[in-house]
Amino acid sequence: MISLKSLEEIELIRESSRIVADVLKLVGAQVRPGITTLELDRTAEDYIRSMGGEPAFKGYGWDKSNLFPATLCMSIDEEVVHGIPSKRVLKDGELLSIDVGAKKNGFYGDGAWSFAVGEVSEEKLRLMHVTEESLLIGIEQAVVGNRVHDISNAIQQYVEANGFSVVRDLVGHGVGRKLHEEPSVPNYGEAGTGAVLKNGMTLAIEPMVNAGTWRVKVASDGWTVFTADGKPSAHFEHTVAIKNGKAEILTLS
Repeated sequence: MISLKSLEEIELIRESSRIVADVLKLVGAQVRPGITTLELDRTAEDYIRSMGGEPAFKGYGWDKSNLFPATLCMSIDEEVVHGIPSKRVLKDGELLSIDVGAKKNGFYGDGAWSFAVGEVSEEKLRLMHVTEESLLIGIEQAVVGNRVHDISNAIQQYVEANGFSVVRDLVGHGVGRKLHEEPSVPNYGEAGTGAVLKNGMTLAIEPMVNAGTWRVKVASDGWTVFTADGKPSAHFEHTVAIKNGKAEILTLS
């Protein structure tokens, strides 16, 4: 069931989403060769808690024996999403995707951004640019009267026209009192299908784009998703609210 939010609830989601945006800005400024992903994760958790929030991902999961152990999902190069922070040192030329969620006052915000570590290849720069652009193109379709898969199709068409592929095993989602709510928001699909978009819907739109095949695998840790062909992937995400007929981005610093 899709939950339509009141204006007051949207403002609470905005507050959590702003924390998410601030984390991405804060941590992104520290991304450089020589720093560990665990150091960045600690910075993120400290900031979220200092703002009266809680890390949404820490302790998340369905398998109680393998809950997500960190604040940030940190995925490098061929890792698509859900990479676990560690003592791994970032190296020049890597592509780092950071996904973060925050909960405050009972509501969630969710966002992601990809960063170049030092000097990266032209292919990685283009991959990041196309992925970010596809997110904005998808958001443009989040208007009252359109359908969910109008968002999906717009993302897919732009990505594939640029020679990349969208991951099909993972999707965006509704967000609100729960981190993951209905509806699912795939990054591929047939325009004119899916749930009708209405004022009060809050969505996490998040294209995950691969340089090669769209196919992915899951690592032995049960979390890290990586490309099946070992080529790099990028990930950008905004939480948006549909208000006054169109989407408003909530994950802004």
